[in-house]
Amino acid sequence: MYWLRYLLKEPFQALRTSRDREFIKLLLKYGNAKRHNRTHVSFGKYQLEVPDVMSFLWQYKEIYADEFYFFKSDNPSPIILDCGANVGMSVLYFKELYPNAKISAFEAEPEIIQILRSNLIRNKVEGVEIIPKAVWKDTEGIWFGSESADSSSIYSKAEKKLIPSIRLKEYLEKENSIDFLKMDIEGAEIEVLEDCKNSLGNVKNLFVEFHSYIGNTQGLADVIRVFEENGFRYFIDTNQHRLRPFVNHKYRGNEVMDLQLNIFGWRE
Repeated sequence: MYWLRYLLKEPFQALRTSRDREFIKLLLKYGNAKRHNRTHVSFGKYQLEVPDVMSFLWQYKEIYADEFYFFKSDNPSPIILDCGANVGMSVLYFKELYPNAKISAFEAEPEIIQILRSNLIRNKVEGVEIIPKAVWKDTEGIWFGSESADSSSIYSKAEKKLIPSIRLKEYLEKENSIDFLKMDIEGAEIEVLEDCKNSLGNVKNLFVEFHSYIGNTQGLADVIRVFEENGFRYFIDTNQHRLRPFVNHKYRGNEVMDLQLNIFGWRE
């Protein structure tokens, strides 16, 4: 039903570019697929396996149609840290944008890591280091709820398991310059940014997908403070646009999350 409302509300936006039109084709082809089933999908020149078609459609919309991760760099081999690489949609986009990019792809979900590896091999993508660990504030591991899609998190209601973690701060301090840092780590961003707040001076572009979980401190002010103290200009966007927000508190009917924002930071 969301997709039908989208098409009726924004018909001209939906047909604006070739990638918008491709999105419509993907909706018609895969929009009625059963959720949380491994499925093989295709778009453009790519063939992918995905654990959840709805998540794949959202990723295509944001990454390819809306180009959330588009950035400019004078470096022909930009350094990109992709925290929360999921099944590899973002990696494919970055490699399309900069074929010689040096990408570190971090993914916490064990099942998704296998799919990520096979997707990159299937599409002959090279020059990507896969780090099969959660991005966190230490290396002691993290209790993580697996949902085998793109909503696994430390706040998930699914059964939690202790999985290995890396300290992002250490990776940031290894590089003299980082062209793009993408952080889509399902609620861990608040703690990680707090730990990294004095190590972001070499980051040129910063994307954070902010998540607010019901029953937990929201922490948006702390995240924005990190952007401001590190000299980033920023833009905040959301695709929620809820009706009656004073009484309608849930994010798309989500049982654990009540807010999701995309925060784009860059240096002038």
